[in-house]
Amino acid sequence: MNDEQWMERCLVLAERAWGRTSPNPLVGAVIVKEGVAVGEGFHPKAGEPHAEVFALRAAGDEARGATLYVNLEPCNHRGRTPPCTEAILAGGIRRVVVGMIDPNPLVAGSGIERLRSAGLEVTVGVLAERCQKFNEVFSHWITTGRPFGVLKYAMTLDGKTATRTGHSFWVSGEAARARVHRLRALYDATIVGGNTVRLDDPQLTVRLAEGRDPLRVVLSRSLQLPVSARLWQEQDKAPTLVFTTAEADPTVRAQLERLGVEVEAMPELTPAAVLAVLARRRCTSVLWECGGTLAWSALRDGSVQKVMSFVAPALIGGAAAFTPVAGAGFEKMHEAIRLERLIAEPVGADWLLSGYLPSGD
Repeated sequence: MNDEQWMERCLVLAERAWGRTSPNPLVGAVIVKEGVAVGEGFHPKAGEPHAEVFALRAAGDEARGATLYVNLEPCNHRGRTPPCTEAILAGGIRRVVVGMIDPNPLVAGSGIERLRSAGLEVTVGVLAERCQKFNEVFSHWITTGRPFGVLKYAMTLDGKTATRTGHSFWVSGEAARARVHRLRALYDATIVGGNTVRLDDPQLTVRLAEGRDPLRVVLSRSLQLPVSARLWQEQDKAPTLVFTTAEADPTVRAQLERLGVEVEAMPELTPAAVLAVLARRRCTSVLWECGGTLAWSALRDGSVQKVMSFVAPALIGGAAAFTPVAGAGFEKMHEAIRLERLIAEPVGADWLLSGYLPSGD
């Protein structure tokens, strides 16, 4: 196996901790000697040892003179755990192959410099693009201090998310829905607006995939919300946080709080203001599963970095049918948000189109 194949193995290992490492990155490590893996490991969750340490433990004395592969630069500072660079040096590793430089300002190349200064051969940038995309949530969070935002929706081929009556079960197939549940397991929070609660009565939990449930967040200015909604009737499954305003219905607020729902009144209820609060709670990523009006606001105030659109091979028509992005909209076509790095892939009977907002937006 070559460097790329061993790095691929690192990513496979790292993925075993999918959704459990926040606010830390997903990292896997493999130690190879004479073409054979003698130790493997991955970072299981924040506070636990890093992937390199687990791989070194597994390799034991076989690590001496071997090559270490890791998808993220080894840390060179003491946080909750000691520096991985010192463990690597103590283990007798001869060569280190790194997928990407750690964007964390506390590392940012210092780990590589430390290893090279000690005489180790270090190769950087193997499957770099794959590694960067794999930890895009961590990279955005650690460099901006803001949650990485993904706008996710399912729509028909004619651009509708629901019929004119609001019926939307189901736009996409089961494979696409399972993919969404896997996304929920990765992201720290999923966000909807009051209209979605009223029309869809969602659960916003992980049921069609393995993984933890995200924090469920609702934005509602008036709190005109059904007290019977499954979100608060199923508080034992996952916590729910409702953001509202001082003018909201106090009776509904009291009812929600009696059900165990946390309600926070905001002086200004905007996506950006909500993300600022979530960031203080160390929420590193959010999945916007909202309706068109809230989606437009989130896109316009910089709360979305990526769009994932599941497109079903169906046509429902209707001038009054719901669309994924509503709001005021642009007046001129040249003003449209043009996604970059677009990828199209089949998911069951549907297609997933995903791309990133221009960095200037």
